[in-house]
Amino acid sequence: MQKTVLFAFRDDPMCFIHVLLTALDMQARGFEAGIVLEGEATRFVTILGAAQHPMHTLYMKVRGEGLFYGACRACSLKMGMLEQVKAAGLPLLDDMNGHPGMAGYMERGYTVLTF
Repeated sequence: MQKTVLFAFRDDPMCFIHVLLTALDMQARGFEAGIVLEGEATRFVTILGAAQHPMHTLYMKVRGEGLFYGACRACSLKMGMLEQVKAAGLPLLDDMNGHPGMAGYMERGYTVLTF
């Protein structure tokens, strides 16, 4: 089975929506896919988590499907999002000096894509 992890770094709503859509599309096609929030993208936990946001339903669908592998602990802290990430129930990833490492995913057979 094809395994892909999408590392989202940027605070760019259009790019992030494509990350969400890509993860859902991959899953629908039988791929194993997941998303890791990094850097400024950790802000989307509250931005898209707000019920009034137009993309809230899409974000919640991705969360409901379990496609978020987690968020960077160091970046969540730096961006002031640590408590929001915890409250959202996303795992905090920190296996590489406080950040989620890509090598561990690669060792487990994942293709790593960055956005």
